[in-house]
Order: sequence, then C-alpha cells, then structure tokens
Amino acid sequence: MTVAAQPRSLDAVASTGKAASPALVLFALAMGGFAIGTTEFASMSLLPYFSVGLGIDEPTAGHVISIYALGVVVGAPLIAVLAARISRRTLLIALMSVFALGNGLSALAPSYHWMLAFRFLSGLPHGAYFGVAALVAASLSAPNRRAQSVARVMLGLTVATILGVPVASWTGQALGWRSGFAIVAGLALVTVLLIALHAPQDRVQPSASPLRELGALKRRQVWLTLAIGAIGFGGLFAVYTYVASTLMAVTQVSPAFVPVVLAVFGAGLTVGTLVAGWAADRALMPSAGLMLLWSAVWLAAFPFAAGNIWTVTVVIFMIGAGGGLGAILQTRLMDVAEDAQTLAAALNHSAFNTANALGPWLGGLAIAAGYGWTSTGWVGAALALAGLAIWAVALVDERAHAARRERSAGSFSG
Repeated sequence: MTVAAQPRSLDAVASTGKAASPALVLFALAMGGFAIGTTEFASMSLLPYFSVGLGIDEPTAGHVISIYALGVVVGAPLIAVLAARISRRTLLIALMSVFALGNGLSALAPSYHWMLAFRFLSGLPHGAYFGVAALVAASLSAPNRRAQSVARVMLGLTVATILGVPVASWTGQALGWRSGFAIVAGLALVTVLLIALHAPQDRVQPSASPLRELGALKRRQVWLTLAIGAIGFGGLFAVYTYVASTLMAVTQVSPAFVPVVLAVFGAGLTVGTLVAGWAADRALMPSAGLMLLWSAVWLAAFPFAAGNIWTVTVVIFMIGAGGGLGAILQTRLMDVAEDAQTLAAALNHSAFNTANALGPWLGGLAIAAGYGWTSTGWVGAALALAGLAIWAVALVDERAHAARRERSAGSFSG
C-alpha cells in the first residue's frame, strides 16, 4: 500500500509571499543534511585529534561518537511526538537552531564530560530534522517521484562526505579540531536562513496529535523496516569508523591521504543515493534487498582489498554506494506508517544511528580480540546479511497480509 506523504496541507507559498520553488526548498533542506553529515562523519576522522586535545585515549574518545548517536536515537521519537502540532517549517528552523548551538558549544568544550553533553545535544535534532525534511520533500513531488525527492534531501548528507568531511578534517589538522565543529555550526545557521526564506508555510491538521503519531508503533511493518536499517546499515559504519586507522596501519598510506579516500567513500554514497532514489520509485522493496546484498558482497571484499591503495579505494567507493539504502527505507516508512508519518520518518534516523553505534562496537570487539583492522569487513558483511534476512521476513509478512486482505474482500463481496 502506498500512502502519500501529506498528512498536513502545505501552502506552496514561501515566507516571502512568493510561490515556493521546489528546487530551492530541496536545496535548503539538503543544506541541513550537509551540515549534519559533516559533523556526523567528520567527528570520526577528527577523533585522534580531539582525544589528544581533551586528554583522553582513542577508545574513550569513541564515546563522543556514540553519545551523538544516542542523542539521535532519543531525540528523533521524542521530538516527533511532542512536536506533532507544530508546523513543519517552524519545526525545521527550531531543530537546525538547536543543532547550531550544540555544535558551537562542542567547539568550545573545556573537557571530555562537557564534550559528551554537547555532542548529545547536537544529536537530538538530527533524526527529527531528516524525518520532517523528507516529508516536506515528498509533499512537493509527484507520487511516482517521492523517493527521488527524498534522495535529493539525503544528497546533502552524501555531498558532505565528499566536501564537508575532508574540509573539516583538513581544517581540523591545520587549525585544530575545534574548527571542525565551528564550521558545522556556521553551516547550520546558513540552513536556518535558507529554510526561513524558501520553505513553504504549512498548516497543521486538526487531527494531528502526539497520540496519532504514536500509532506508528502499532504497525509491524514499521518495526521491521526500522530493524532492517538498524542492523543492515551497521555494516557500513563498522568499516567506515575504522577506515582511517586501517588505511594507516594496513594500507600504510600517509595521514594526508586519508581525506582523499573518505571523499571517494562520499562519492560512492552520492551515486548510490541517486540510483537508489530512481530504483525505489520503480520497485521499492526489491531495491532494498538488492542494496543489502550489494553491501554484503563489498564489505566481505574489504579485508582482501585493504593491502593495496588502489583496490581498497575501489571497495570503499562500492561500500559507500550501499548507503543508498537510507533513501529507500525513508520512503518505505512513509508507505507503512499511514497517518503517523512524522514519527516513523524520524525513527528511520534513530535506526541508522543505532547502526552507527552497533557497527563500530562490534567492529571494535573484533579488533580488540586480535582479528586485525580488516576484520571490520567481516563484521560488516554479517550485519548486512542479517539486515537482508529481516528484509525477507518483512517481504513475506507483507505478502501474507495482502493475501489475507484479498481473501477477506472476496468473502465480503461473495
């Protein structure tokens, strides 16, 4: 069943009073994704630097990454429910303002414990922003182009891995790690301005309420879709989190070359997101299954490719392409959530940040157990295959439910 992502009516009029341009709206929303993607991924590459700056070892510094992910997991459902009666435009501006504040404070953090608090604050708006932005993007597009519009919003995140992350990494190395977080705060403030100028005004439906949003949690397909992301996406993060260390320890490249490979990962993520958006508008669930299988294959290839800079760069590109799963699952949740789309869409990013915590944790366990830096590839492949198994369960369940409905309709008509 396909449900258009329009539980609230949108006036196609920007705050300037002029007709809203879908292209400008999507650009404004994608700029927020660019800011979020820069801080989410650059934090990993800046980890060796802020660990020294805060006087902690690297495993402890990893908690800074995890606490951001925890903020996303907690903030996405909480904000989506409590803000059910706030207009989407107002909510987007508020969320990006809090995001700017959290990153600005992160740049000024005087100690490890303050850094934890500020990164948690930064993570709180992440999931709700992407969820609401995806719904606004889908509402501005034709039904058969929803996934492509969602993918264009997600392109902000993917382009961040090509431009934002390398720039933040290079800046962090040259000017100090604090400058990386300051750049993100500036990008967030630019996003606030763009949304205020271009996002259409919207009216909250009288029936909108926290209780209606919570109705998403009663739907089995919502939980199965979230589980696909929480488990299946963990493989990508298992490898990406430790890719800088793997490149220096196994491939033996200089630290200056690491941002180049990270940019290649971002290029793969961008291509994968564009292709996934196109494919999802034609065959949504099959596209999700193929993306998970793709990820499993290339994650399993990572240990064999890590010894050579050319082969590992190709494999990193292919692993990045598997990130197109995000746009597919975001669209899938719009279909299965019915009239509780804000919560479901926001929970998508809780699921991905559960993966962001699970993948690095399991990868770290494998490394600590003595299996080496490249063992993260095997961990990642196992997680992708586990996600594929959940996808199969969701597909079977959906078809069984459709068959029951057809039999029920046939009995009624007879």
